[in-house]
Amino acid sequence: MTELPRVYILHENPDWLPPFTAAFAAEGVPAEEVLLTRGSIDLDAEPAPGVYWSRMSASAHSRGNVHSKNYTRAYLRWLEDSGRRVVNGGDTINFEVSKVQQHRALRAAGFDVPKTVAVFGRDDLRERSREFATPFITKHNQGGKGLGVRRFDSFEEFDAYLASPLFEEPADGITLLQEYLPAERLFITRVEFVGGRYVYAVRVDISAGSFELCPADACVIDPGNDAAAVEPFALRKGFDSDPLIARYEAFLADHGIEIAGIEFIETADGRRVTYDVNTNTNYNPAVEASAPLPAARAIARFLGGLLTASVPA
Repeated sequence: MTELPRVYILHENPDWLPPFTAAFAAEGVPAEEVLLTRGSIDLDAEPAPGVYWSRMSASAHSRGNVHSKNYTRAYLRWLEDSGRRVVNGGDTINFEVSKVQQHRALRAAGFDVPKTVAVFGRDDLRERSREFATPFITKHNQGGKGLGVRRFDSFEEFDAYLASPLFEEPADGITLLQEYLPAERLFITRVEFVGGRYVYAVRVDISAGSFELCPADACVIDPGNDAAAVEPFALRKGFDSDPLIARYEAFLADHGIEIAGIEFIETADGRRVTYDVNTNTNYNPAVEASAPLPAARAIARFLGGLLTASVPA
């Protein structure tokens, strides 16, 4: 019996799948998940026919899936060498797990990016931190979910952190030191793309000072009764004609990235600084409900179109 082509979703976190499963069902696109936390590949076999979408996350290790990124690399190599259509393939995963690579690519493309130093291990962090004005921030090169992002208002505070058990060891051993960027207004903007094309922009409130900006339902932590009643994620209206959109689309095309969210901040001194390319994007349900076209549905339509095109007439 011949297996019918379908969309295969490569991932490591089932908690993030329900909105996409619902979108595929609503669009009538057959889809099946491939959970890359364990399993095997028969390297002499041909992959099943269909379209493969990689949703591997840089934060997989924070959920105990420390090897899933390498599993995904092996799986994508098998798929691409076999001629299967892959969305966000082997080159894209290297973007997902390296803010160094993102920074260099954005800078080369002419975007304003934050001053950044990549430090290997812990020994040089104290010395290299003195190259920054205070406050400054740290983050993990292999991040996601704001892993390792901390603000330091003095060198004494930073030195105490380095010497304490609170120091967070990055998964790949690379800590980034980065200039702190005061916002003109207390939000950042995340611009979503599907099929390399703009879908919508999200206004993300940062007034609480948190760097945990994951928009998915599964990331929400109950803030308690004292939390301010501010919706952290909202559709950014009036952004649809912003010139950054075309520049971001060209950037994604140059790097073969088809589904992504790109984040930037408008600073108090008038800069527009791009600092993150997230190729394992999640979507906030409140934003999705208010958007003219929900991004999850846009993905289902995009991948469904690729699937139709891949099936011989």
